[in-house]
Amino acid sequence: MDIPSPLKLAVAIERWPIAGSFAISRGAKTEAVVVVAELAGGGFAGRGECVPYARYGETPEGVAAAILGLAPALERGLDRQALARALPAGAARNALDCALWDFEAKRTGRPAHELAGLPVLRPLVTAFTISLGTPDEMAKAAAKAAGRALLKVKLGAAGDAARIAAVRRAAPRAELIADANEGWEPGNLNENLAACAVAGVTLVEQPLPAGHDEALVAIKRPVPVCADESVHGRASLTALTGKYDAVNIKLDKAGGLTEALLMAEEATRLGFTVMAGCMVATSLALAPAMLLAQAARVVDLDGALLLARDRPNGLKYAASLVHPPSRELWG
Repeated sequence: MDIPSPLKLAVAIERWPIAGSFAISRGAKTEAVVVVAELAGGGFAGRGECVPYARYGETPEGVAAAILGLAPALERGLDRQALARALPAGAARNALDCALWDFEAKRTGRPAHELAGLPVLRPLVTAFTISLGTPDEMAKAAAKAAGRALLKVKLGAAGDAARIAAVRRAAPRAELIADANEGWEPGNLNENLAACAVAGVTLVEQPLPAGHDEALVAIKRPVPVCADESVHGRASLTALTGKYDAVNIKLDKAGGLTEALLMAEEATRLGFTVMAGCMVATSLALAPAMLLAQAARVVDLDGALLLARDRPNGLKYAASLVHPPSRELWG
């Protein structure tokens, strides 16, 4: 990538209200805090958005500082390959990587999918998340979304068998995937997986805490199990073989679209099913993941749908489909 020099950097921390609240096994939140990086030069500008994640020790201020620390290198022409050596995988690298993709697309007049060697992007069925709550609360939420093709059910607390059964009764025709967010333990693993199997769940994400998932090797899994918190970049994949059937690739964990695309190739080579996921964020964060999602078996890109409002030119959601981003948004 031939980057004009100097390339100027601007960074902003933004807060976007969530519609109601978003609850998982680790707690609930009412807003999405994101960091946006913008690169400008030669009359063009590119943007990337990331979500600092406390689970991995990230803060918005720390991520913004890490991005700003590369301003001199960006002025000297830092590209995506050099960025991968300059920052570890995580939110900061993701924002800059996606901003560089967007900048190149704007400068060359070629869409990002073409730069990545991919065919024209197509609309995809995305999951819609049912937040963790009581069985009655989750059943009510599921009933409102029962017409959607795919629901993602947050679990990870005592009484999960009742929760997944209630959701299934409320949404009898939807495909269900479940996400325990590390909330189960070896002692209730078999019981909870069996309850998911009875409810017709097709995938269970991260049942056990990362680093404590050896129990998955020793059991017969009645439902395919997907790694989320246990998987980051390509280097983390090999250790997951035999424990997981699928991997959830998120740009904020992988450190950007560049690594995520390479990671999907390697995951497929190792025999994993690929899931394309996201954090709760605006459409600017989700747009690059649409490239990754084209080859994914499961797509979970509903983060912007969970907000009270999205940014202008956001992704179009129609029924169960999420549509590719417009040029005005990204890429």
